[in-house]
Amino acid sequence: MKRYAYIPLVTVMASCAVFKSGNKKSKKTAAATPAAAPVKATPAPGKNGIKPYSSVITKDLITKQGLFTVHNTKELDSIFFEIGDTLLGRDILVVNRIRKAPGMTGAYPGEELDNNTVVFEKGPNETLRVRLKLVISDADSTNAIYRAVTASNLNPIVATFPIKAYGKDSASYVIDVSKFLREPANFVNSGDGHAALKRAMDVKTMKDLEVQSIMTFPANIEIAISKNGTARLPAFAGGIPASLETNTSFIALPKVPMQRRYADERVGYFADVFTEYGDTQQKAQQRKFINRWKLEPKPQDLERYKRGELVEPANPIVLYIDPATPKQWRKYLILGVNDWQAAFEQAGFKNAISAKEWPENDTTMHMEDVRYSFINYFASEISNAYGPNTHDPRSGEIIQTHIGWYHNVMQLLHDWYMVQAGPNDPKARMAKFDDELMGQLIRFVSSHEIGHTLGLRHNFGSSSQTPVDSLRNIAYLRKHGHTASIMDYARFNYVAQPEDHIPQELLFPRIGEYDKWAIEWGYKFIGASTAEEDKKIMGKMISNRLAANNLLWFGDGESRQNDARCQTEDLGDDAAKASSLGIKNLKRVMDNLSSWSFEEGGQQQQLKAMFTQVEQQYHRYLVHVAKNIAAINYTIREDGDARPAYTPSPKAKQVAAVEFFNKEVFTTPTWLRDPKVIDKIKGPDELNGVEEMQVNSVNSLLDAKRLNYLMVLERRFGTDKTLGIEQYLTLLRKGIWSDLNGGSVKIDANSRNMQKAYLGALYKITRDAKPEISESEASGIASAEIRTVTAMIRKAIPQAADALTKAHLMALEEKIQLLSKNL
Repeated sequence: MKRYAYIPLVTVMASCAVFKSGNKKSKKTAAATPAAAPVKATPAPGKNGIKPYSSVITKDLITKQGLFTVHNTKELDSIFFEIGDTLLGRDILVVNRIRKAPGMTGAYPGEELDNNTVVFEKGPNETLRVRLKLVISDADSTNAIYRAVTASNLNPIVATFPIKAYGKDSASYVIDVSKFLREPANFVNSGDGHAALKRAMDVKTMKDLEVQSIMTFPANIEIAISKNGTARLPAFAGGIPASLETNTSFIALPKVPMQRRYADERVGYFADVFTEYGDTQQKAQQRKFINRWKLEPKPQDLERYKRGELVEPANPIVLYIDPATPKQWRKYLILGVNDWQAAFEQAGFKNAISAKEWPENDTTMHMEDVRYSFINYFASEISNAYGPNTHDPRSGEIIQTHIGWYHNVMQLLHDWYMVQAGPNDPKARMAKFDDELMGQLIRFVSSHEIGHTLGLRHNFGSSSQTPVDSLRNIAYLRKHGHTASIMDYARFNYVAQPEDHIPQELLFPRIGEYDKWAIEWGYKFIGASTAEEDKKIMGKMISNRLAANNLLWFGDGESRQNDARCQTEDLGDDAAKASSLGIKNLKRVMDNLSSWSFEEGGQQQQLKAMFTQVEQQYHRYLVHVAKNIAAINYTIREDGDARPAYTPSPKAKQVAAVEFFNKEVFTTPTWLRDPKVIDKIKGPDELNGVEEMQVNSVNSLLDAKRLNYLMVLERRFGTDKTLGIEQYLTLLRKGIWSDLNGGSVKIDANSRNMQKAYLGALYKITRDAKPEISESEASGIASAEIRTVTAMIRKAIPQAADALTKAHLMALEEKIQLLSKNL
């Protein structure tokens, strides 16, 4: 059977089910226990507790027809499910969501708790059983190995119900679920999938469970349940009473699963994983297939679609705006959704996706109905948004989404935009933005989260394909934007300078070439007869497109974090150059921070908050640049491609990165200490951010792993292609110890701290007892560097120009002597 391995991003995945191939011509595949075939009931009144239908389903019960029939009393204290025999063996997805949540737990209405795939089957002794379907492995039913796969993956029985009565013509089974729905720990009430709620409450031990409402629909059943317990919150050591309301959806999965599209690492999609077994294999094969909505042309439009005409899909994607959303932001959330229309047009579909306001006065529609997808608005101080999806684990078909939109994401957008775009956009220079500007910022985040719900992963490498100089070119930005993907974390164009006169609309990210290409690849209807045939066609498409356009490159910065091109919050193909331009703009921000942060009646709170944002932005630049030192670039190559997959970050970029630190960090950035700002918000005894970042930079650049990796790259690629260790340390010395050169030596406090940190980092390596450090090249290099610096210190002591400098140098020499004796 198959279970789909969780990819740790924002997609919500289900444990799930055995299935048959969606193509009628293909052979059957199976996973785990075969689905139970429908079995006609044989009524035997009185046997094993079976009663006549009319004595169980009495006239005082309310009957609701839907996916299955539900009978209940008005008070909902007695509840019966009537399961039709056509539903036996059918895969049913059970989704548990939060309906109402206690405060301070980090859980919000609309969020998913967990989901499972179950199947009803006829059990022995007049029972109905529920099995949990786990999808782990797959095998063709015509292969001999199919027996081994089936026998090794027995799906667990999670509930057994006595049959209380048979329905009309013995075609259905009545079971009493009154007690089951009130049990705190089962597949309806588990709640194991919500990390924040689990930390705050023990959902499995909650009590006083009560069913609040039941709604039935043709393809789903919705059950609301309330429960009480105790919340473990930091402010309440002993815990406090807390209540939770959840909604459980029973959803019938398609009888014939959508045809899979196998994943390709060159396009970033969330994917489910299973192991495939076959008689002709010489090893088991891991397979991945992507998560996507089912978009297909209507049968009558298929030929038009094949001719390249735009057609409407049979089932377009529709999202609704939570009516709890403030009215002024709704249109911008909708625009962020509708912006994806152009991407789907590249895949051949028009009107494929849209967003609407929820029709609050339509009594035929219910927000708990799993058939509807939402952008849920959370009243939260968290500055975030996320875009999950719920999908069919057999095929990857996305069924529904509940995007989480936290109210306080606006604070994050305000702060980022002022710091990154303030020098270029006058509207960014105020403590509170006008609604139009904030709306446009909301729009771009909306588009990003929608991308996730469409199945797209982050593309952190996208921005690295844009030349830094092009970020200052209006014509380029109009055509390509400042990053080719809205799925990158490339916020705003911080590289553009005021003299470039870049208009506001070109400072925002937007849906770009990569996004349109990724949607085309994931959603283009091929009509291949098998998933394997589809894979060959789509793989060839990728090769051709990537060869023609580097902006379509997918940089996986989440599973491959050692590639300097795949970073968050960065811009351009040259980190040192981009960050230097970013710092020029940060200096402009600092010059105006007091006026831009002014609030009527304020007491410097906004000024302090924005100064913190300036420091954080400066720190991001340091991280972006440092990532290029001792770095490797990885590019996927197909079999037969003679080009290397692994290449070092170009030597020139590594040298420029060290020079950047010498200029922008080790030469103290006094602009970050502007008295017009610092004297208003920081006391003398508060942590000095400049000194902290300088010391941390020294420690990072002299980290043993970095030194060892520099030498690994040097041995493999040579110093003509990568930065060698000798040149690296020479460059670092120029930045940290340059004060020691010349006839008169005077060292300021910042340089003294960095020099102490430099020696401390080297001694840390030499004194490290771990074999991977003590027996590595870095240990010997650190010892040699200590000797080099010691000679510089001894030579400089007689040239000390003041008492502090002399005391500092003598203290360093004494410490070196002491530590050397103890080695």
